[in-house]
Amino acid sequence: MTIESTGYQSGFGNEFATEARAGTLPVGRNSPQRVAHGLYAEQISGTAFTAPRHQNRRSWFYRIRPAAMHGPFARFEGRAAGTFHNDFDTGPVSPDQMRWSPLPMPPEGERVDFLDGLFTMAGNGGASAGAGIGVHLYAANADMQGRWFYDADGELLIVPQQGRLHIETECGVLDVEPQEIAVIPRGIRFAVKLPDGQARGYVCENFGAHLRLPDLGPIGSNGLANPRDFLTPNAAFEDVEGDFELVAKFQGHLWRAGIGHSPIDVVAWHGNHAPYKYDLRRFNTIGSISFDHPDPSIFLVLTSPSDTPGVGNMDFVIFGPRILAMQDTLRPPWFHRNVASEFMGLVHGAYDAKAEGFAPGGASLHNCMTGHGPDAATFEKASNADLSRPDVITDTMAFMFEARAVIRPTRQAIDAAHRQRDYQACWTGLKKHFTA
Repeated sequence: MTIESTGYQSGFGNEFATEARAGTLPVGRNSPQRVAHGLYAEQISGTAFTAPRHQNRRSWFYRIRPAAMHGPFARFEGRAAGTFHNDFDTGPVSPDQMRWSPLPMPPEGERVDFLDGLFTMAGNGGASAGAGIGVHLYAANADMQGRWFYDADGELLIVPQQGRLHIETECGVLDVEPQEIAVIPRGIRFAVKLPDGQARGYVCENFGAHLRLPDLGPIGSNGLANPRDFLTPNAAFEDVEGDFELVAKFQGHLWRAGIGHSPIDVVAWHGNHAPYKYDLRRFNTIGSISFDHPDPSIFLVLTSPSDTPGVGNMDFVIFGPRILAMQDTLRPPWFHRNVASEFMGLVHGAYDAKAEGFAPGGASLHNCMTGHGPDAATFEKASNADLSRPDVITDTMAFMFEARAVIRPTRQAIDAAHRQRDYQACWTGLKKHFTA
């Protein structure tokens, strides 16, 4: 059974209120003695109860059965137990630049859903520290059937690259396509179905503070991502009984419990701890119209703040269609080394700093103070370009997960067959032009 979308509510971090059955939401109180239609009232808190009002995240659910109704948890033994994890916190980390080709699709005849298709690439920190990120890829060819998942360790930022996702959550339905993103808050239960039969993409698991819109500072009151373009689902539910499975990620490990009904049974809800989606093509890009490049922070969509002002636990940055008009400037991104670490992916088209080798679905990792920048072919072309005309960059969408801490690649990512072990060769063609 597929739950159809009932539409969306606009705005970021709003106090939403929605009901799939009229008269469900109580008036003037959150937990009346008797909830309409014989439902149960249940609160889910994504922050401490005493968090400042502007940071507090919580929602009230009015559901058919409480979330406590399931069997005991035992260690999950499925495919994802060996590929989806937080085992990135031990051993030395190479400062090498690394790049991967797209994650291969599951073999024909092997049924792999979204959960089983997750493949952990890298990360830092963890749920116990309340800081850091996990970076994962997914490749799937089957719907999640009779199975739901929730992540108690962090919120999930999902970046589809190939194939649409139909995400059924406790709060309603998110239909997400490539060049859109979805964010599933910590603890929200959901299942993913694949309208196109197969799908591939990226996931950032955020263990730190909730993702939020960045402050605009000197940019002013408009620009970057507009709050009204973020969409949160209206309530949608199913009342289904059977022999099902609930999978949880808790402290870096997967657990499963039997459940006799669908947990997508919230008839109405209000609050701000809820999933949302955003179309990256609506991002209002800011850039230079004189010379040089502003820092890539001008491409910031969402940020997870840290305990240090101005430093993100994780920043989500995109490089979409834009116009480059700078004069006397190498227009592709410059050669650089950062105190931050960067995991990059390509959703669509080509990336203007790499002539070849970085394909949609691929990924690269440039860690703290490791040098990187345009490859030799891109540098030579840009150095001799006619700057009297702007470069109109279209048909592209790249992104970056940027972290304050080193992003530690997993052993399975280092050993993966799709890792490009000759990646560093892209800079060997850079010539010495210096003359005394």
